[in-house]
Amino acid sequence: MQIDFKCYSQLIKFRLSATVVFSALIGYLLGTASPDFSEIILLILGGILVTGSANALNQILERNYDKLMKRTAIRPLPAGNLTLSQALIFSFIIGIIGLYFLLLINLQCSFFGLLSILLYVFVYTPLKRVSAISVFIGAFPGAIPVLLGWVAATNDFGLAAGILFAIQFCWQFPHFIAISWVLDEEYKKAGFKMMIGKEKGKLATTIAVLAAFVMTIVSVVPFFTIIEGLSLSLVACILIVILGLFFTYRSVQLFHQQSDSAAKKVLLSSYMYLPLMQLIYVLDKYFMQ
Repeated sequence: MQIDFKCYSQLIKFRLSATVVFSALIGYLLGTASPDFSEIILLILGGILVTGSANALNQILERNYDKLMKRTAIRPLPAGNLTLSQALIFSFIIGIIGLYFLLLINLQCSFFGLLSILLYVFVYTPLKRVSAISVFIGAFPGAIPVLLGWVAATNDFGLAAGILFAIQFCWQFPHFIAISWVLDEEYKKAGFKMMIGKEKGKLATTIAVLAAFVMTIVSVVPFFTIIEGLSLSLVACILIVILGLFFTYRSVQLFHQQSDSAAKKVLLSSYMYLPLMQLIYVLDKYFMQ
C-alpha cells in the first residue's frame, strides 16, 4: 500500500502546526533558565503531532462543508484522496503519540495538549456553524501553545504564563476577524457563522481595534511590573510597543475603510506581529538583560 505523504501533510496542516509549535517553543525558552535539548525535541514532536491531530479531526468533522468552498475543496477528504477511516486512524494515532511525548516532559504539559484538542475539535469546530461566539472560544486553544511551552519548562502555571497567554488570546481577535472578513462569502456558502455581528461592519472591527490595543498594553506589562520569570528591557519594551501600535493602526484602518484590502493588511500585520514580538522577548531575555 502506497502512503501519500502529501495528503497526510495537508490533513495535519503541517505549516500551521509548525507555527503553533513555534509559539510553544517561545514559551519554553522564556520559562527555562537552561534549555534542555531532549525536552525541546519532545516539545516540538509532541506539539506538531497534537496540533496535527486537532487539525485532522477538524477536517474530518467539516469534510462535507469543505466541499462547498473552493479554498478547501482540494483538501484530502473532500477531494477523495483519503478515506474517512484512514483519516480517523491517523488522527487518533498521532494524537495519542503526541500526548505521550508531552507527558514525558510533565503531566501539566500533556493536560494542556489534551485540552487544546478537546476545545478546538469538540467545542470550536461545531460552534462555527452556530454563532460567531466560536471566535471567542477558538481564541482559547489558539493561545494555549505558548502556555504549554511555559508549563513544559516550569511545570507551573503562574502570572508570567498568564501574561503570555493573554497576549496571544487578544491577538486571535483581529487575526480571525480579518480572516472572516476576507473569506466571508466562502464561509457563508458552507454555513459557517464566523463574522461577529453576522455581517461585515463596525462591531467586528471595533472588537479588532480594542483587542489589538489591549494586546499592546498587556505585552509590555513585564516592563512596568515585577513578574517572577518574565521581564523586559527598555529597548525591548519600545520595540514591542511599536509593533503593537502598528498592528492596532492597521485594525483602525479596517474600522474606517471597511474593505477587503484593509482586512488583508490586518491579516499580514498579525502574521508579522506575533513571531516578531515573541522573538524580541526571547532575544531580550538571553542577550539584552
